[in-house]
Amino acid sequence: MSIIAVAMSGGVDSSVTAALLKQQGHDVIGITMCLFDSPSSGTGSAVHDAANVARHLDIPHVVADFSPDFRKLIIGDFIDEYRIGQTPNPCVRCNRYIKFGLLLEKAHELGAEFLATGHYARNTVDSDGTCHLRIAGNTRKDQSYFLYTLTQQQLSHVIFPLGDITSKDEVRRLARDFALPVAEKSDSQEVCFVPHDDYVAFLEESGQLDAAAGDIIHLNGQTIGRHRGTHRYTIGQRKGLGIAWSEPLYVTEIDAERRVIIVGEEPHVRADGLHAEGVSWIIAPDCSEFSATCKIRYRHQPVECRLRLTADNSCTLLFTEPQKAVTPGQAVVFYREDEVLGGGRITRSCR
Repeated sequence: MSIIAVAMSGGVDSSVTAALLKQQGHDVIGITMCLFDSPSSGTGSAVHDAANVARHLDIPHVVADFSPDFRKLIIGDFIDEYRIGQTPNPCVRCNRYIKFGLLLEKAHELGAEFLATGHYARNTVDSDGTCHLRIAGNTRKDQSYFLYTLTQQQLSHVIFPLGDITSKDEVRRLARDFALPVAEKSDSQEVCFVPHDDYVAFLEESGQLDAAAGDIIHLNGQTIGRHRGTHRYTIGQRKGLGIAWSEPLYVTEIDAERRVIIVGEEPHVRADGLHAEGVSWIIAPDCSEFSATCKIRYRHQPVECRLRLTADNSCTLLFTEPQKAVTPGQAVVFYREDEVLGGGRITRSCR
């Protein structure tokens, strides 16, 4: 059996992951990343809860302090993106640079051949060693969207033990069967470092953001309101504009440099396509133009599209039907049936 390091966050998913691998007879090492709490954080912290689970499973437990890197690469970028009027996806960057970057390196340093995580995704391997990232059996919880930056080299050393489990209820049942001390622990919030999921308060309390007010302008050029900071808005937003208008209005553009929010009626928030940069591939295409399906945000239903690639790791993508709220800073991820081909960072919409 293999030596497998498990990324243990102190939550139900990663704890069940460790328990399943231990049950299968592997030598399991638990690793908990210290990202923004101190390594000695008390009861209820990731380190505390993961350590309890490791003791219960009788496996070694290691704490890896990546907090300086996390502050610079993830939190710093999060703030910078909002500063320039974009809507970042910190989970994609964390997977790329921290979990499957620094943590995978740490796993190898500890003698582990593989790193296992509690992600809901599947990793299949061909007879020639080619890896394929696929959507999870639990499609409602599928997290393949956040993993498109994984490389063949990384995937060859990564395991997703929850990938074939079709419901969260089954994971909870397994946690109770294993008598895990976190069996009834609630799921974590969407952005782990943002307290109470209040990103506006987090940004403003960081002291690194200019929260100056500015104009809200209709697409026809008319100034129709004021805002309290461009970081409070995202493309496609309807609620919270505080504007009386004959039709519902949506944010269509954020111009942080001019401190302007541009709004328009519903047809104006739909786009025919998008441009993306920093495109990476798990399965590289064999031609510069091809059809696929794509997701432009995590909860987006995949839609058919046509991609045209350029030599600078960029692409232009056209939807078969216009899509609402194409948002710069978010990820566009390309699929073929149940397989992730790759993805990139949206820079602008095309109309």
